[in-house]
Amino acid sequence: MTPNLKATRMAALGVLLTGALAGCVVGPNFLSPATSADKTYTGSPVTDLGAAGSVDHEQHLTLGAAPDAHWWSSMHSTDLDKVVALALENNHTLEAARANLARAAEDVIAANGGRYPQLDSASSVARTRYGASFLGPEGSTYPIFSAYSVGAQVSYDFDVFGGIKRSVEQSKAGVTYQQEQLRAAKLSISGNTVLQALQIASVRAQMQVVAHVLESDEKTLALVQAARAAGAVSEIDVLTAISQRDSDRTLLPPMRQELDVAQDALTVLVGRSPYSWSAPEFSLDALDLPLQLQLSLPSELVRVRPDIRAAEAQLHAASAAVGIATADMYPRITLSAAFAEQGLSSGGSAPAWNLIGGLTAPIFHGGTLSAERRAAQDAYQAALADYQQTVLNSFAQVADTLHGLENDASAMQSQQQALATADAALRLIRQGYSVGNAGIVQILTAQRLEQLAELGLVQARAQRYADTVKLLLASGGGLT
Repeated sequence: MTPNLKATRMAALGVLLTGALAGCVVGPNFLSPATSADKTYTGSPVTDLGAAGSVDHEQHLTLGAAPDAHWWSSMHSTDLDKVVALALENNHTLEAARANLARAAEDVIAANGGRYPQLDSASSVARTRYGASFLGPEGSTYPIFSAYSVGAQVSYDFDVFGGIKRSVEQSKAGVTYQQEQLRAAKLSISGNTVLQALQIASVRAQMQVVAHVLESDEKTLALVQAARAAGAVSEIDVLTAISQRDSDRTLLPPMRQELDVAQDALTVLVGRSPYSWSAPEFSLDALDLPLQLQLSLPSELVRVRPDIRAAEAQLHAASAAVGIATADMYPRITLSAAFAEQGLSSGGSAPAWNLIGGLTAPIFHGGTLSAERRAAQDAYQAALADYQQTVLNSFAQVADTLHGLENDASAMQSQQQALATADAALRLIRQGYSVGNAGIVQILTAQRLEQLAELGLVQARAQRYADTVKLLLASGGGLT
């Protein structure tokens, strides 16, 4: 039988053996966790989020529908649309997430390369003199010679038990994880951009309230000075009114600092420096509150929220790791061949080749392989628990924002009533002071109540906007 025929039969035998063992790929085969059976996020279904008085309209919730992907556009602010678009284009966190995704895709290509024959060049040059260890004492009589070999080597791992296949599966799960990390980053950047814009609008509205308070202080001071000029009150009342005005002026510097911090944070989100970019002057009055809110069912939320999908991808990777550790406990069948042109530097050359089939099987590794498999199984259980916790946290986040919106509506009503009452009381007390029926302390107390009520209304309104945004983010922000 010729060597070529023997080699052909060996190769055929390897192919047949591989086909016979093709069904031996070890598990586990990954299955996505079952979806939630919950029908709603709270103990009782929420559809109407409560009336908010005359300042803002009532919000309504539609359960079972996803929000629009560009949910911030429902606020109908051209400036906000531009800023969000700028952040999604220039934010460096998104650049890092895109680079990580590209890296994960290359990891898949690298892992998948192990499923194909490996071809390498094999060349060598040697100058040799044999000693007595080669062919006994006669070997030392061989002359010094130079030889070379130029050729190629081919090897192939039949991956009978699926170790390489599970490695590819693990790398693909890594791609899915990075995809969800990128989606989560987009959702976070857009959400934080809108929230910072709302913070700017809220602080500016509170500063307007303080400006109104200072105007009220000046009116009170003028009233007291007129009474003093008429001899109706003492200089103590004048000094008390001046002290109140000066005290209220101290409210502005901390608010300016808060505004500067929010503007700088927004600048960072859009990938610029405070020197090169300035935030628009957002106003709560120029932002529409979304009134028709859409929210996915719990069974659908696990398919759209990027943090849940990322946790599932990590679970998938952990499952593949169990398969890799299991495959390492079984034999590996490989086939290798080498082809070369060999010769002496002082003479001619001749072709040479070899074909080798190999089987390696673990026998004793001191318990290492079994321990690694158990460790992979424990890691899978940990990933499963992390996934389940992520789902629970997501449901709780949605429930918290729903409760928050209900309470925001009640807070709006209460603050509006408090402000109306404080306004009426301040007017009456000022009238009473002008005719001597009220004292300066009563005026300042009423004025303080009006100030607190007006600031409380602005804060309640801003909180309602913020909780609306948080609900849209908690529901996946329209991602599919």
